[in-house]
Amino acid sequence: MTNLRERENDDWVACIARIRDAQDQAAFAELFNHFAPRVKAFLMRSGADATLAEECTQEVMATLWQKAHLFDPSRASAATWIFTIARNRKIDAIRKYKRPEPEDLPWGPEAEPDQADALVLQQESEQLGQALATLPAKQRTLIEKAYFGDLSHSEIAEQTGLPLGTIKSRIRLALDRLRHAMK
Repeated sequence: MTNLRERENDDWVACIARIRDAQDQAAFAELFNHFAPRVKAFLMRSGADATLAEECTQEVMATLWQKAHLFDPSRASAATWIFTIARNRKIDAIRKYKRPEPEDLPWGPEAEPDQADALVLQQESEQLGQALATLPAKQRTLIEKAYFGDLSHSEIAEQTGLPLGTIKSRIRLALDRLRHAMK
């Protein structure tokens, strides 16, 4: 059995070498006829539906044709290499299908904001400015660095020389005060 498997692998390795060296279509057809149905069945057994399995199988076989030069028979058998490509293609396909579609972007100029919304936004901005002014100077400075200066807590610690825990505590206290002031 082992000798048969080794001879079979040697035949597949020779086919891949012929594809690599001479773009031998007959060698590719031989590999395709043997492996394509097995790859599709493997993908379906591992949870892919028929359409996904068929698409992945086509991609696997195209990869075999295009990347035959990457096959190293000292590292894996031909079947192992091909089924590893299949597994990776399936993972890539699943990730692609699970990726959310970007939202449709509106074209043209944005609509003018409603006057009432603009007024509310202006009032909230003024209220926030007043609330910031009532914070203790140490807290206000850290809030300004974190939110207006776009600095991380670690960067603020480097800049001010204050311990990271102190910075986090002061920012948390300041945010609590701002939250209550904005209610």
